[in-house]
Amino acid sequence: MFENTEINKMQLRNRFVRSATWEGMAAEDGEFTPKLMELVTRLAEGGLGLIITSHAYVRKDGQAGPWQLGIYKDELINGFKEMAHAVHKHGSRIVVQLAHAGFFANAKLTGQMPMALSQTEGLAKSPRREMTAEDIRDIVESFSQAARRAKEAGTDGVQIHAAHGYLLSQSLSPVFNKRGDAYGGSVENRARFLLEVLHAVRATVGADFPVLVKMNSQDFLEDGLSLDDSLKIGTMLGEGGIDAIELSGGTFVSGKFNPSRGGIKSEDKEAYFREAAKLFKERINVPLILVGGNRSFQLAEQLVNEGYADYISMSRPFIREPDLAKRWESGDLRKAKCLSDNLCFGPAMAGEGVYCVTEKKQKEKGK
Repeated sequence: MFENTEINKMQLRNRFVRSATWEGMAAEDGEFTPKLMELVTRLAEGGLGLIITSHAYVRKDGQAGPWQLGIYKDELINGFKEMAHAVHKHGSRIVVQLAHAGFFANAKLTGQMPMALSQTEGLAKSPRREMTAEDIRDIVESFSQAARRAKEAGTDGVQIHAAHGYLLSQSLSPVFNKRGDAYGGSVENRARFLLEVLHAVRATVGADFPVLVKMNSQDFLEDGLSLDDSLKIGTMLGEGGIDAIELSGGTFVSGKFNPSRGGIKSEDKEAYFREAAKLFKERINVPLILVGGNRSFQLAEQLVNEGYADYISMSRPFIREPDLAKRWESGDLRKAKCLSDNLCFGPAMAGEGVYCVTEKKQKEKGK
């Protein structure tokens, strides 16, 4: 778990990855802040091999929530440059997650009606604007320009966010994508938008700049993205030149099968996408990053040794223990202290930034 590896020439000191999350620590215009810098620096000091930033919106109309990181204009490059420098100083690598919320964009923040691949009944109370082919081409270019900014800032790569019900995830899912043109219908057509983003990004950043993707194994929605289709899409991405796949699952509207599940109290409930990951590894010759309920070092090591994944990704455990990787490397192999109670998102919604509420309460009780 602590051997040196690489993803398209990006050298990583171990197989542990901080998966992207929403910290609620950026400025109102998406700019990097000292608070966010402190968090990212602590993660790098904590011994992580790779840090993936929170989802950074590539266009203003793609913003999902308040205090979200943005990479939609050149004026934001300097913040990413400072972040990359801080991370590199401590031996970690940093990849920028590029995102557009699409159907789930926040109209109150963007001042615009959210866009949708197609009109969908029952998923929203407010109206959505159906995207034209020109809209799709414009957003492809926005992802490309965002990747350029990430490279100019000196970061180590980008990750295209096509999971959890964000725009590119919506394109892959029959629940959200009922288009009748070249971007809808068959799995090949539903993957077209994502593949066009990949090709545009690659053309912009070049062959030697790592381009990763985060995608769902399944949506866990009736008539949503199936595992069989996700395997086909993963194969297309591999053939299209993707450098690594981070495998997740679920959406904001998937109920108990959402991406951040609670009640992970035993190893059998950990790594809840592990069986899908095994199929990906068997069929697709691309480094695989497995996220979703990873909590135990022993299981993480077993998953890598048995060919389920190449890298183990976590988010909530690093909110409570940014130095978890360093603790494990020192020989303290107790499982992560994270209780998977999801209380950490409350402070972020309140404008305080994400932190472990349970840990704070315990510290206050011990005073």
